[in-house]
Amino acid sequence: MEKLFQTLKIKPKNLSLYQTAFSHSSYANEHRAKKDYERLEFLGDAVVDLVVADYLYRNDSETEGHMTKKRASYVCENALYEYSMDLGLNEYIKVGHGEEEVDHHYKKAIVADIFESLMGAIYLDLGYQTAKRVILSIVVPYILDPTTVFFQDYKSALQEAVQTSKKSVFYEVVDERGPSHNKTFTIVAKIGNIIYGKGTGSSKKEAEQQAAQKALEKLALKKN
Repeated sequence: MEKLFQTLKIKPKNLSLYQTAFSHSSYANEHRAKKDYERLEFLGDAVVDLVVADYLYRNDSETEGHMTKKRASYVCENALYEYSMDLGLNEYIKVGHGEEEVDHHYKKAIVADIFESLMGAIYLDLGYQTAKRVILSIVVPYILDPTTVFFQDYKSALQEAVQTSKKSVFYEVVDERGPSHNKTFTIVAKIGNIIYGKGTGSSKKEAEQQAAQKALEKLALKKN
């Protein structure tokens, strides 16, 4: 992990935090470890959100709604996955046999979670200012690159598309599979009582976005 620390320009004090940050619950269960990365991920999620929100507030003169959408783009699963892969965090992930992948290709959700858990570990170990510096050094280049598109808010776009007809969009979970640490959700997007799209993902948010995207595509076809 020394190479990673050099890349991030940090000098850790509590190495056990970083070991935990890379330990998936499946690994912790198999090795009877007391901790996995989920608590650190929870903390890191809040830290990343705050740092990005603070940066946008200080550097973007747009409205609250605009900044909210922009922040969502840089803290969504796709973005977190990209940050993790850029840093090579997939090389350090520890999972159980059920989650093993070939050549360090793990599920996107796990790779994305690891970025947040690592930021949570840095925050606890070295403080907010260090965590802020690290996060900004990774995220800001993407914010400044106009070609970067991590996230499209299909749910908002779908709601706007049906507002003119005074209808509402409802999302319903129709299938939920897998253990608690590795769920797969299937969700349908309904307009009125009609299903317009179906999505599957490792989180309800991801599945809803996919369902909304499919619904938008169906609406576009009906118009044409």
